[in-house]
Amino acid sequence: MSTVETITQALPSLTLRNKSDETESTKKEEPYKYAHLLPVFDKDEHFPPLTPFEHVDPGSRALTHPNPRAFLDNATSLIDITPRLGTEVRGVSLAELDNDGRDQLALEVARRGLVVFRDQQDFLDKDPEFFRAWGRHFGRLHVHPTSGHPAGVPELHLVYRDANTTYNFEQDDRITSTVWHSDVSYELQPPGLTTFFLLSQPKTGGDTIFTSQVSTLSRLSPQFVAFLRTLKAIHSGFEQAEYSRSGRRGGVVRREPVQNVHPVIRKHPVTGDEALYVNRQFTRRIVGLKREESDAILNFLYDHIDRSVDNQARVKWQPNTVVLWDNRVTAHSAIIDFEKSNERRHGARITPQAERPIPALEGLEL
Repeated sequence: MSTVETITQALPSLTLRNKSDETESTKKEEPYKYAHLLPVFDKDEHFPPLTPFEHVDPGSRALTHPNPRAFLDNATSLIDITPRLGTEVRGVSLAELDNDGRDQLALEVARRGLVVFRDQQDFLDKDPEFFRAWGRHFGRLHVHPTSGHPAGVPELHLVYRDANTTYNFEQDDRITSTVWHSDVSYELQPPGLTTFFLLSQPKTGGDTIFTSQVSTLSRLSPQFVAFLRTLKAIHSGFEQAEYSRSGRRGGVVRREPVQNVHPVIRKHPVTGDEALYVNRQFTRRIVGLKREESDAILNFLYDHIDRSVDNQARVKWQPNTVVLWDNRVTAHSAIIDFEKSNERRHGARITPQAERPIPALEGLEL
């Protein structure tokens, strides 16, 4: 028999009211609109190891279009969030984009790193089959090894926190909830273009912070960058798996953890941009260096990422917002600053995999 843990909504508590309030007191709590997308954790669900595949980036097709930004022609507002990272778009319906528009979207996200689309109710209200088809346009869909997903939809990664529980990777023994990372960078072929949206959110707080790994790299001296281009690092999913095996985040490990070696500086296959590719959450050690040497370099790079506010952009969530970023050239972190409000934050991520990271240094063996 399958053992499944799922989240259910608590019934509202009863309170005494005046007779004049009797109608209000007998009203039932409105059913949660996105209850079908609440996370489940099936302890009997297991998947085999991922296998390599050939990835063709859809943004490369947009390079041949007469106008690679034609999908933005009807936008009512285009605002760059910062000069180096991020654009906010209004007036474009993601749900209505055809294949050419989706290709152009991939190129735009690769160039800007982060694109925020407001007023996307039609997209959020689509069914799981739409979400699968949307993601497959950009790459092979990734199934997360430990996070919650809706019943029957393992390709949809969920984040969830409410007044009673959290099903996120959160480390409450640290002084900050900020954990910079590129999603599942431990995979042999980590994600490229990634789509994320909140189905329920606190009135304030719960923002997401992003940084441009192209810009963080550009601030380093040419001599140091030349050295970093010769390096490769181990990215590990073992710690994430152990977190779940300890009983947290739903206590499920669907696929055995892996670690893989990636270049410290990678090159985007479409734009050619070079980006720093290390992160505190998953990068463990630089190959070929002694532990102290590796720690010194990685900690310097982590601190550089943390402190470079001039390379960062903060997304403040509004209802019906869909955010897309390119995991190859950015890092991000959720901001857990709303925990005392007891409000729900429920989000979904569509995470297509991309190519194995391409070293910026031609000929670097991984």
